[in-house]
Amino acid sequence: MKQSLLALVAFTVALLTGCDKSEALNPSGIKSKGTIGVSLLTLDNPFFKVIGDSITAEGKRRGYEAIIVSGDKDVAKQSNQIKDFIVKKVSAIVLSPCDSKSIIPVIQEANAAGIPVFTVDIPCNEPGVKIVTQIATDNYGGGKEAAQAMIEALGEAGGKIAVLHLKQAESCILRVKGFREVIDAHNASGKAKIDIVTELESGGAKDLGYKAAEDALQAHSDLRGIFAINDPAALGARGALEKAGKTEQVVIIGFDGQPEGKQAIKDGKIYADPIQFPDKMGVQIVDAIIRHSKGETLPPQMLIPTSLYKKADAEKDPELK
Repeated sequence: MKQSLLALVAFTVALLTGCDKSEALNPSGIKSKGTIGVSLLTLDNPFFKVIGDSITAEGKRRGYEAIIVSGDKDVAKQSNQIKDFIVKKVSAIVLSPCDSKSIIPVIQEANAAGIPVFTVDIPCNEPGVKIVTQIATDNYGGGKEAAQAMIEALGEAGGKIAVLHLKQAESCILRVKGFREVIDAHNASGKAKIDIVTELESGGAKDLGYKAAEDALQAHSDLRGIFAINDPAALGARGALEKAGKTEQVVIIGFDGQPEGKQAIKDGKIYADPIQFPDKMGVQIVDAIIRHSKGETLPPQMLIPTSLYKKADAEKDPELK
């Protein structure tokens, strides 16, 4: 009897202590498969917050925990975040690089540690680093859509336009490249010329977008259009137009499709946006991590097309006021 009692106690202790970390249950009740370390460009921009929230939700659904941090557009801070992920021995690292070139050394550290690295929205196409795959919007195609919207908005008169850029982000470089190519082709066709008279840094932020648009208007009083590389910059530009009393003269094309940007399109403050799908990006990045963990070879990049969103779309949008 004593021996059987001891055996029962030993069995009970084994049940209570025998689970290692890999068998721990996450809050959803699914056995945890590991942790995903995510460092995004900024969480001040709702676009990146949606990506982070989507990774967290999809990861939880599929058995992964996620640590979401903001690089705050500071490559030194982001480098330290990645070093912390390496110390924590996360299962995968997801980045939207604050600077694709300056981040190289710490990505190489993750590579050396055997931790797979993925990029979302902003690529790192630099030599010397191993990126499993890049999940992003087709920013080049979106830039082309933005240019078509600008051509439509300006009509037969054409005119002078400004570009509000974010040159440190590869995604924005691609947007402006696609935009310029379509504008150049339009001008080569002999139709009313659309002249890109200035390209200013907007920081992808409302306050800097306001200042850039203000500077553009001071230098070119006859400006007719502004292409802003994201909604915060576009909304900042709108504020500058309102202050200058030029809302009827200048049309704005944005990019993103954040709720505030969509509302501005409905209200006639922004003409159109090529919209992105950050929720899809989050889902696809988790799926890519799982596929890679199973030994599948992934393509270097997986692009999600944009969709041009105009006032008619906004008026049918149930999420808007």
